[in-house]
Amino acid sequence: MNKIKGVRINSITYGNPQGQDVVLLHGWGQNIDMMKPVGDALQKDYLITIIDLPGHGLSEEPETAWQLDDFVEMLKQLLDELKIKKPILIGHSFGGKISLLYASRYPVEKLVLFGSPFKKAIKKETAKMKLLKSLKKVPILNQFEEYAKKHIGSTDYRNASSVMRKIMVNHVNLDITENVKKITCPTIIIWGTRDEAVPLSDAYELASLLDDAAVIEYEGGTHYAYLEDLGRTVRIIKNFIGSE
Repeated sequence: MNKIKGVRINSITYGNPQGQDVVLLHGWGQNIDMMKPVGDALQKDYLITIIDLPGHGLSEEPETAWQLDDFVEMLKQLLDELKIKKPILIGHSFGGKISLLYASRYPVEKLVLFGSPFKKAIKKETAKMKLLKSLKKVPILNQFEEYAKKHIGSTDYRNASSVMRKIMVNHVNLDITENVKKITCPTIIIWGTRDEAVPLSDAYELASLLDDAAVIEYEGGTHYAYLEDLGRTVRIIKNFIGSE
């Protein structure tokens, strides 16, 4: 645990100490477990760090309603403490939005995004039922079903604490289009064609704002497409960041 901005932050680091730093950030209402399948597949060649974002997993909630800027500064301070200077950032949904804002301000080697919103149009009803339906259909996701029932639903808007509700509203209403235009690192954008939380058209709009970006569609994939076809996701990432 590291105490950053007055909040205890849980993270795990494992893998190859000689490898490049890969930092993974989960989506809203999730935790380390939802990014660990990706981290586990990369650990032979890379030093993996996965973070429970504040108010998620084992990390404490902020006492006040943080803006996205606060999450970015938390990430910067945490990575400084962990001596991570120029990470490969991999983010899903809310974690992807944090990754985008971070990469617009600080050095990032490469960026991998899964269904990452960047403007105000994201729908509020992200999560619980759509995810649970996906979990039932896809074998790789079955292991997350009980976790999702217990934890993901508890952090959606109606059941979240007052502070987390306000943070969610701040996130949903924040447009970072102008910030995104400052990103220069190579970026891969992975998106399910049936993503109902953030539309596929946003992936292409996001790519058009970036200097060096490509969109990879997962036909029939949902907002959790990166896990629904984990093998493909891992192959794409390894090819993109330089390891086969």
